[in-house]
Amino acid sequence: MNERYERGIGMLNQITGRSGESVVKALADYAPALACMVVEFPYGDVFSRPQLSLKQRELSTVAVLAAAGNARDQLKVHIHGAFNVGLTREEIMETIIHTAVFAGFPAAINGIFAMKEVEEERTEPTLRA
Repeated sequence: MNERYERGIGMLNQITGRSGESVVKALADYAPALACMVVEFPYGDVFSRPQLSLKQRELSTVAVLAAAGNARDQLKVHIHGAFNVGLTREEIMETIIHTAVFAGFPAAINGIFAMKEVEEERTEPTLRA
């Protein structure tokens, strides 16, 4: 592992709480080069830059993914990440609503439904054996 990868996996874990690392490992089984790129560039190079806080980066990421309208799974990961770095429900909700102005109502509506799924996932009781 190189420094970019180590920095990236640390940042990914900070944002996703290790769920992102499991996705990377699953991807690495089939496309190891892409798995490495997914860690090194976005998380090792970009997310780790000091000019924006993790909160600002996650809000930006949620807005872009909601506006794109074609990355629901990644949007959900980053909505979880937004909560994980300390953003409030209201901040995330308002960011998604804001996308309606520039990306259209379908994008905002789909983003809100992705957020609803994330909130349901986060409030499900843990089953204990």
